[in-house]
Amino acid sequence: MKQKEKEQPMTNNVVIALSCGTNDTNRATRAIHLATIAHKEGKNTTLFLLDEGVYLAKQGIITHVRAATGDVADDLLAYLQAHEVPILVCTPCAAARQIKETDLIEGARMAAAAEFINMSCDAAVISL
Repeated sequence: MKQKEKEQPMTNNVVIALSCGTNDTNRATRAIHLATIAHKEGKNTTLFLLDEGVYLAKQGIITHVRAATGDVADDLLAYLQAHEVPILVCTPCAAARQIKETDLIEGARMAAAAEFINMSCDAAVISL
């Protein structure tokens, strides 16, 4: 007889991990869109940018990012900023791309991998 799996309680925390930026504007915009929807649905939402995604947190870059659907990443990001949704930027990923904390958009901050792992342990994680 198969043992019944124990159901895990649903978390109210959502982490969107975004590893692409201007190299894949559709995925980048979609990730920011999902973060916006999660927040509007009442979830504790965090956007974590790593790899090429860190470019989106650099001032002036996101203004040209949009999806094929017409969604504009800058508009979606402005929502996250206005609602103080955490926008975390992988510290070593940013350093490898010569992005400093002073280059970041309002509301974004550098964060280490350990912070990402710790918050992910108590969250639904969506990786794009």
